[in-house]
Amino acid sequence: MATDNLRQALLIIALVFTGLSAIADSKILATGGVSGIEGGSGGGVNPWALISGYGSSGEWGATAFSTHVRIDDFQLWSRGGALAYGDRVELSFARQTLKVRPLDTSIRQDIVGLKIRLIGELLYSRAPQISLGVQHKTLEDNAIARALGASDDSGTDYFLAASKLWFAAAAGRNLLTNISIRHSRANQNGLLGFGGPGDPSRWTAEMSAAVFINDHWLVGADYRQKSGQLSSVDEDDWSDIFVSYLPNKRLAFVAAWAELGDIAGLQDQSGFYLSAQVSL
Repeated sequence: MATDNLRQALLIIALVFTGLSAIADSKILATGGVSGIEGGSGGGVNPWALISGYGSSGEWGATAFSTHVRIDDFQLWSRGGALAYGDRVELSFARQTLKVRPLDTSIRQDIVGLKIRLIGELLYSRAPQISLGVQHKTLEDNAIARALGASDDSGTDYFLAASKLWFAAAAGRNLLTNISIRHSRANQNGLLGFGGPGDPSRWTAEMSAAVFINDHWLVGADYRQKSGQLSSVDEDDWSDIFVSYLPNKRLAFVAAWAELGDIAGLQDQSGFYLSAQVSL
């Protein structure tokens, strides 16, 4: 059922592309961010306060993306899209598939997200743009998660993100920063289930920064704390260094080197992150 719902949602987004492309063009290049692995607008591994697409007040915007992460013992595919209105509300969808090479098996997860811009603007207000986000995650393949001690197959993350573009702040170049706090029970983003022994509530922090080399190229980094609720295996924080290329408002490409630490008992997982996005 979750898979059918996701497919229907992506079909709706595809139809929106054909009907709304002519009007979703008011925002400045790169101010919609790129698609993160959880589907919403942000960097590679962190959601930001930005709203997807290029629609401003009274306009619709939409994105579709495909991301591939290849690290030592795993491969992750994340595909989905987002629909936004008025640069105020964003609804996103993602299907994640994690291949565990040592076990020759795959883990699938669906993520449905909602983000609302509360106050502020990325460019022109003194206060940062602040958004509230919710992500409901459903794990379809739970054998590994249960074996490691996860208590649930689904969970909901809540986060508050603040993003700001600082003009000429880094050696004369524009600097984009984001800081978020997240409440989550997800183990490895939910791919290893939710909760664990004692099932404590956890708050974590996420930080991102990107420098505009010019109007089309950005270089930056992400850092994401993890909840680490499984007592059977360690869960390290995530970090990456990325380069983004936005040739125009319709396309965006991201390449990154990701350091993801220990995952499911397999140590020092690192490798490449590649993503492509279409925006309207």
